[in-house]
Amino acid sequence: VPLDMKTPVCLNLDRFTERSNGIFGKSGTGKTFITRLILAGLVKNKKAVNLIFDMHSEYGFQARKEGEGQSFVKGLKTLFPESVAIFSLDPESTRKRGCAADVEVALSYQDVRVEDIISLQDELNLHPTALEAAYLIVSRYKQDWLRVLLAQGENIKDFAQEIGAHVESVGALYRKLKRLERFDFLKKFVSGESVIAKLLRYLDKGVHVILEFGNNSSMLCYLLVANIVTRRIHESYVYKTENFLASQKKEDEPIKLMITIEEAHKFLNSQAAKQTIFGVIAREMRKYYVSLLVVDQRPSSIDSEVLSQIGTKIVSLLNDEKDIQAVLTGTSNSSGLRAILSTLDTKKQALILGHAVPMPVVVKTREYDEIFYKDIGAFVKPGDIKQVIDQIF
Repeated sequence: VPLDMKTPVCLNLDRFTERSNGIFGKSGTGKTFITRLILAGLVKNKKAVNLIFDMHSEYGFQARKEGEGQSFVKGLKTLFPESVAIFSLDPESTRKRGCAADVEVALSYQDVRVEDIISLQDELNLHPTALEAAYLIVSRYKQDWLRVLLAQGENIKDFAQEIGAHVESVGALYRKLKRLERFDFLKKFVSGESVIAKLLRYLDKGVHVILEFGNNSSMLCYLLVANIVTRRIHESYVYKTENFLASQKKEDEPIKLMITIEEAHKFLNSQAAKQTIFGVIAREMRKYYVSLLVVDQRPSSIDSEVLSQIGTKIVSLLNDEKDIQAVLTGTSNSSGLRAILSTLDTKKQALILGHAVPMPVVVKTREYDEIFYKDIGAFVKPGDIKQVIDQIF
């Protein structure tokens, strides 16, 4: 609702899903609650299928409500049990919260490519020469490169000579990537169908997927998994779109997919945006039916070219002048909007501007409460997602 008015402002969800979008604000301004409101609207109105990388388990079953009382609010799985599936990297954590994952995630070493490691450079403190050594390993061992590398141990010197790489570079790569062995979901071998293939099948059927990380909440884990999964999705959607353009059959047209990522500047900073799959999606994937919903507190750290592709921006309070300048770059009357941003309350107020609204407007966001649950018609019906899963399989 606009401040000092009672007329609600509605996002045009058709236009919202046409491009990538951003939700920005400093820590504690309620970005997650705004994100949950928008995602609930997308699920309810079936405007796009969503893949949500849920780093802190805040979107699935329930989440803690900040403020007095500190009660809990319902997650998307609770509101839409037949339309949302939980994929869990930490099923034990999911069970401790009194819930059960629809799919327990296990990834193989063969799922990891050097391209997925590039965005981990800062987290792992990897030198570019170590990545060059990784490509030399790939040239010989293909998809088995990571398994072979981590099996070397004391043979690392002989291994480096075998592939024609510098010993210190291979040794550094080995030591840094040994950290990946602590992730229980990452296996040397995974039998049966790939969990990513299963995830794609859910999305193809219009089932929204929340990928929960549980106790695997380190930034290293988040970056790695998001890169692995999203790269495969990119490949799939490019193939499906080209197939649709060739056949021109309506039934071959892909469902719009929106990928939600938090800490977006880790994926979309100036270096990563040019090298990783998220930069490709932000710049080019709209024509392949894929867009991003980026949630971040440091928009100034996101590549300027990527920010220019953001269609709709929902901006809560920002204090840093660089962040304010970044979100308003390319916007008419930016000086006036900058003054408005500085006057927003810490919570429940946001400036909305861009593709999905006719003009910039400051709103008081609605409560995410029982009234909202009722308005979106999300009172839980008997049954669960099993009916949908039966149709998929």
